[in-house]
Amino acid sequence: MAARNTQVATVEESSWERVKAAQASKLATLAPPWLIWPIVAGMGHTAHTLWGQAGGQTAAWSAIGLTLGTGVLSGVTWLVSHTRGILGRGSATVTTFATGMWVTSCSVAGIGQPVIGWFLLAGGVVTCAGWNIRTVIRSKHGVSGVVDPLAFLFDQGKGKAGLDGARMATIKAGERKIEAAMALPAGQKTVADVQKKTEHIEGAMGLPPGTLTVSPDTDRADRAKATLSDPRIMREPIPWPGPSRPGGSIAEPLRPGVWQDGDDVEYVIVGHHRQDMGKTGAGKSIGATWNMLAEIVTRTDVAVFAADITKGEQALGPLRPALHRFETTKQGVRSLINDIHAQLKPRTDWLSARGYVNWEPGCGLTYWVLHLEEFPDIGEALGDAGMETLLKLLKAIRSAGGSVVMSLQRSDWTQMPTIARGQLANMCFGVANSHDAAFGLSEAQEDAGARPELWGSNQPGMAYLDAPGIDPARIAMPLRTFAWLDEHGKPDTAAIAAHAAAWPAEAKTVDEFTAAIARNTTPALTAVHDAPGSSSAEDQDSEEWSPEDDLSTPDPDPSLTADIDDPIEDDPDDQEWEFTPPDPTMTAAEARQTLRERLAEWLDEGRQDFTTADLSDLWTAAGLSRSWARKQIGQLREEGVLAYDDTTQRHLLISRPKAA
Repeated sequence: MAARNTQVATVEESSWERVKAAQASKLATLAPPWLIWPIVAGMGHTAHTLWGQAGGQTAAWSAIGLTLGTGVLSGVTWLVSHTRGILGRGSATVTTFATGMWVTSCSVAGIGQPVIGWFLLAGGVVTCAGWNIRTVIRSKHGVSGVVDPLAFLFDQGKGKAGLDGARMATIKAGERKIEAAMALPAGQKTVADVQKKTEHIEGAMGLPPGTLTVSPDTDRADRAKATLSDPRIMREPIPWPGPSRPGGSIAEPLRPGVWQDGDDVEYVIVGHHRQDMGKTGAGKSIGATWNMLAEIVTRTDVAVFAADITKGEQALGPLRPALHRFETTKQGVRSLINDIHAQLKPRTDWLSARGYVNWEPGCGLTYWVLHLEEFPDIGEALGDAGMETLLKLLKAIRSAGGSVVMSLQRSDWTQMPTIARGQLANMCFGVANSHDAAFGLSEAQEDAGARPELWGSNQPGMAYLDAPGIDPARIAMPLRTFAWLDEHGKPDTAAIAAHAAAWPAEAKTVDEFTAAIARNTTPALTAVHDAPGSSSAEDQDSEEWSPEDDLSTPDPDPSLTADIDDPIEDDPDDQEWEFTPPDPTMTAAEARQTLRERLAEWLDEGRQDFTTADLSDLWTAAGLSRSWARKQIGQLREEGVLAYDDTTQRHLLISRPKAA
């Protein structure tokens, strides 16, 4: 039992604590020469006391013996230092010889003699300083073979990880991270090979899982950059510290959390779209939605439009005061997408008329952030026409000044259109397994060794982030988002609601295109002056509007009157009825096979395109819905059977499908 405990202690000693302890005591590498100096002085004085003061033959024989010993030690030093360069080998041998001869001289004349004392002082300082200079230069020389604590651990374990010939050396050691350089055997290993073996390297070095992050060196293909940080410091929730730049621009970085190495996450949302993915309980709603939006609503030049038809008010409801529009119904989200899409061309025309190619801070337009929570249900609610509108919106909104965020649990082809997923940055929280991780990570993150399956739902708030502006060395480094938790460890809805109330949407001044979409605003909104085809607020008619102002035909029956608040009564002649769907005539599997056979027939007939509605008889016969057809079409796109023409809004037949 005692032996087993000793083994465990040894492993722990060689892990992260060992590296950090060694790095924290770097000055110790400079101390040995200065510690040996007084020891040498003591040896010389002792030799003189024992033999030199006796005089005569005793002093002579001691001098002869010490001289012979010095020669032997110098020779041994030369032989054992054969692996060093000529400078290192010579320095060690000369230092040994000079030290031995000084002890010999001191044994005869005594340390009190001026010449002996001068050689002790001057020679000692020069020798110690010379060795310190060599140590500093070698430690700064990168991966040229210097042995530092990190390099030692790597050298001990690289063979087990299949990286013989590779070398690692510390470049910079901070309080919470170590930056290192890794040299690879030229022509034998690549950075991708190392990234695939990070788990093996960590195991061979006795480090905690998730310690090592490897990224390419953009200047040398045979070198890599390595960052080591302790993943265990991220296990506890980190309270939200407040907005990082209140009153600033949305073009400035957001701070949703902290990297594993202790640095704040600096993420700019402008100019791209993002996917937030993670399993239930992984902390996606608080970690991404609350943290990102809590920062965004404090910026002066941005408006947030949001929708959640699955959880309704649960996740986004507390933020409602700070949102310019929030929809929780199918009809509402369809209206929101259409309203935003309708304002895109007027916005781009407005920007173009003023010489802007894309939205820029200070251009005069409010930036838009469209947050779609539980996106698969929203996609289902949009239907084919609405989804095509959303896909067009994704392509155009960036230059018009907007970003779309889609949050979901699993971004496979049945939940997220393939054409959309290819345009999204990735923020991935804990997932069930490595297969699911592939849908939430970018290819670069996978290659760099990101492993969200290690967290699952056990470490809520842990995530990886790959987006424009994020250092490639960090895309596979874990981050921990801030936690909005009350004293009981539950989501603090009161805190996020209070924050939203402190930054109300109605207090912001927005452009007229934003005002046309917003439904959570008051007259505090003002129009952008000189917009094409529009008038300013000052030029508008101040008279109150009435329905008669827009009537162009006479009222056919003036006797019929009603107010907007009057109840609508049912017609007593109407009979209640219930719709009973017909019984299915085929199974879902038969419908899939029939679909593929029909596409093959269309190809044989020379048909080139079709719409989803052309398949309605199939899903009706199987007792299914239109969403079934959309999922089948999505799978066929991934197989290369189908494509989509944005101009005609029709599916294109590319190749013959295989049997289901």
